[in-house]
Amino acid sequence: MYQAVGSPGSRLTRVTWMLEELGEPYEIVKTKQHSQTMRRYNPTGKMPALVDGDFVLTDSAAICSYLAKKHADKGFGPQPGLRGEAEMEAWMQFAQSEFEAPLWNKLRHRFILPEPCRADVGAATAHDFASEVTALEAKLGDRLYALGDRFTAVDVILGHCGQWARGSKFAIESEAVNAYMDRVLSRPALARAREREKEAAAA
Repeated sequence: MYQAVGSPGSRLTRVTWMLEELGEPYEIVKTKQHSQTMRRYNPTGKMPALVDGDFVLTDSAAICSYLAKKHADKGFGPQPGLRGEAEMEAWMQFAQSEFEAPLWNKLRHRFILPEPCRADVGAATAHDFASEVTALEAKLGDRLYALGDRFTAVDVILGHCGQWARGSKFAIESEAVNAYMDRVLSRPALARAREREKEAAAA
């Protein structure tokens, strides 16, 4: 059984969502960022982590990619071959280093950075996110999902970013991107993951 380590409602949701899509059994190890417990799984104390037997993996995108490739028969990974692997990696890089970046920047300045380091980055992050929405619309084209007509691990990461954006009142001024997010965020596996995390948070 897998262990998904982190705080319910954080990027841990990407891991639990992926596991629910795969139908794999797991337990949630509830802990906080930079806690002593979290540092046992990741020396930096950052969440989330996945425990697979004697193997511990960190970074939500890496975890989702690993799970998709390990359970390749379930169809959530890349197309076979080097080019398929590269395409999926490019999307993962876009999702984390570009699409998510304005969301993370705003969060850092509101809650994470020391008070003297904080600034009002609302306008800048709104501008940057609008640019990334335009980029996502262009990259998706007429595809239903990032890699084509099937839902994959990439859509877990992008979908979670979309959930984050909507919750943080970032505007998504694109009918195509909003339709994509509606499609992705209505997945039953995400609803199950949220319920599992809700139960873990209450325990």
